[in-house]
Amino acid sequence: MTEPQDRLAREREEIATRVANFKATQEKFRREREEYCVTTLEAARHSEHSRHALERPPYWS
Repeated sequence: MTEPQDRLAREREEIATRVANFKATQEKFRREREEYCVTTLEAARHSEHSRHALERPPYWS
């Protein structure tokens, strides 16, 4: 390969590596958000306050 072709090939490789790293980071963030959401909802469902709120009769009855 000639010098410009070598440079372009290296740049393409660098871009591909950066894109792959970005996608991996985004996937990690997605998994962390999902885990946080599940954990938060579980905690809300099992909290003492929410159990008492469900046991109280509605205001209009």
